[in-house]
This record gives sequence, structure tokens and C-alpha cells, in this order.
Amino acid sequence: MSASHSGSVGVEHTLRQVTPGRYDAYEALLRALATPSSGQIWMLLWHGQAGSPDAQYGNMEVEGFHYAPCVTSAQELSASGWNRSYELVDGLDLARTLYPDHYGLWLNPHAPGGGVGIPWLDLRRIATGLDRQPAGPLRLTEPGIEIPEFYALLAQNAHRTPALRSLRRAWVQPALGAPYLAIGLDVYDTSPAAVDSVRAMMQQSVGAVPEGLPVSTVALTDDYDPVVIWMRANARPFYDREAHAAPAPAAGPGYGYTGPRSY
Repeated sequence: MSASHSGSVGVEHTLRQVTPGRYDAYEALLRALATPSSGQIWMLLWHGQAGSPDAQYGNMEVEGFHYAPCVTSAQELSASGWNRSYELVDGLDLARTLYPDHYGLWLNPHAPGGGVGIPWLDLRRIATGLDRQPAGPLRLTEPGIEIPEFYALLAQNAHRTPALRSLRRAWVQPALGAPYLAIGLDVYDTSPAAVDSVRAMMQQSVGAVPEGLPVSTVALTDDYDPVVIWMRANARPFYDREAHAAPAPAAGPGYGYTGPRSY
């Protein structure tokens, strides 16, 4: 118990630093949750006992989004007045369990001010690696920089890569870190050979990117990525193999030669 209790200090310490607008403190909280040595939390069970097949976490709904409530220490558990069972869980394992069902995590909802909620997209970042996904909230727009040479070369190389269907783009400004250009890759095939061909296409193209401009890629098959979600809704493809290969429309009725008729 002493190891579990000491493991919670990292979460509790960083949680106390989180205030509105302190994205650095919030990011530190996510890192504490993602670290096995400091990320253990007490999950409140609405039904069943810890380890039993019928155990169910509690459920909170805040502004239309679902969260599972938890507390950050045995002391907070006592302060919460919770009189049902609970389960001590590693934050990384919990993130992997909750985010696919679009559930977030709410820390210490009994505390003054209502505690802190972690949306499911941030649990996904914990589950898949914080450094692999940009820190939110994200500001997403059409790229304003003019780099026609890069886009032309990228489209040319894309046309030579049969696994690739289309390309989209977005300018991403994370809450922390430098803004960057994101290229969305829409592929026909996700086999290892196809993925390697698309990776090679990008490597052949990035030489035309101006020095100092960060470029990243996202797979448009990723239903959870907020950059992908924005691209699908707001960014038209700047390369589209099927549109490029589409035949010219036939002449309308009454115009030109219409072919032989049988009478």
C-alpha cells in the first residue's frame, strides 16, 4: 500500500498546479498519469468489486461528454465519502481502456471547484504516446504559407505511388510547441509494402520544404485524430488520383455526334 500511495504523489502534485490556461501544468499532469511509477489512481466502482467480471466504473456526463470519476489517493477517497468499492489502476492502462469508448477521466470530482476533467482525446494521447500527438486544444486552419514547389513535387510523387488515393493539408497550432504543416494521407492499402511506398514518397518530397518548416503526416483512416477529423470536414484534397484520372464528361444531348441509331 505504501508503494501505491507514494506513486500517487506525482498526479496529486501536478493536479494542484492545473488552472485555466496553464497548458504546461495540464501537460505535466498527463505525463504523470502516463508514468507507471506515478500514475496510479483510485477508480470508483458503481457496480461490482475490484477484479470481478461485473465490475463497472462510475459515469459522469459533463457538457454532453462522458467521464469515469476517480480519486488520486486514499485520503481523497475518504474525503469523497464514496461508500462503494474501488479499484487501484495504472493511469496508462486505464487510458487504453477508456478512450476507445470515448470516455474521459475526471479527477477528484468532490474537490472544491469540481476537480479536473481529462477528455478522451487526451487519454488517447496517453495511451499512444504523448509525444506522438500534439498538445491540445489545437487551432486548425488552411495553410497560409506559399510553398508551390513542395506541393507540386508531392503531387507528382503521389501520382507515382499507387497505394495513395489523395492528399490533404492543414496548418496546426498546438497549445504547446511550434506550429507545423500536416499532410493527410488517404491510402487504398495499409499493407506493409504500401505503407513503405507512401513513406518513401514523403522522403522523396520533403527536400522541397523550406528549411525550418516542420512537416508531419497523418493517416486519414484514423477516426480519433482531431487533425484528421478537421481535414475530412474542412480541407479539400490538393491531390486526388480519382479526380485526376476521371474521363472528360460526355457532350450533352443535341450537341455533337451521338452515334448510330437504329430505326
